[in-house]
Amino acid sequence: MAEPVGAPAPAQLRHTEEVMGTVFSFDVRGGEPAAVRAALDEAVAGLHAVNEVFSTYREQSQISRLARGEVTIEECAPEVGEVLDLCAEAERASGGWFSATYEGRFDPTGLVKGWATERAARLLVEAGATGVNVNGGGDVQLCGVPGPERPWRVGVADPLRPGGLAAVVTAAGADRLAVATSGTAERGAHIVDPRTGKSAVTDLVSVTVVAPSLTWADCWATAAFAMGSREGLAWLESLEDTEALLITAGDEVRCTGGLAARLG
Repeated sequence: MAEPVGAPAPAQLRHTEEVMGTVFSFDVRGGEPAAVRAALDEAVAGLHAVNEVFSTYREQSQISRLARGEVTIEECAPEVGEVLDLCAEAERASGGWFSATYEGRFDPTGLVKGWATERAARLLVEAGATGVNVNGGGDVQLCGVPGPERPWRVGVADPLRPGGLAAVVTAAGADRLAVATSGTAERGAHIVDPRTGKSAVTDLVSVTVVAPSLTWADCWATAAFAMGSREGLAWLESLEDTEALLITAGDEVRCTGGLAARLG
């Protein structure tokens, strides 16, 4: 959830789109209306194209055909090679806690949604929008501002109190900010422990990561959840430009040292 606060906003364009098994919402401010509208159409079409290429539920998607050995990476869309490289970097940076392998097959699902959301936001900025908020299934990429002296704000859901907020993150002072949460509250035990190939069993119920890029924020939230609160928090503290809020099943809240500056 994201909401602006303060003075009147510039021209606003909103849109929601069901794709990739979830709902994407766009809140776009400023820019030349025709250019921004065209960029929004391009961004939405791009999300559907990503779904067609990367869906593991479609037998004829490029990623499914690649997993079966029917095509090579070179025969796939250029985005496939880009995502493979990003997954390899995420796995390396997390010491293997983020993995794009599921049941022995390449599955980039844990990275693609954040990457696609961030890419959609970037298209709108490049078209001249001065404030962009793209929410991809609860994970948010923010760019610019919604209005003069008005930062974007994002509510972080409390996993133990449905309908409540655990925190509110502000993008004040940041040209680009992303907020991503991984946990069991809404989707159950869907995060895999790469060491066992089974659902991760940790003391955590949610990890929210705040960073400039949603591609990485989403990956780091997933990896830290699989690690558990102690190792996950220590690892997140070591990452540059990254803050986090971790909530345990015992209702203990742990956060990185710089998170307080992002709350409000």
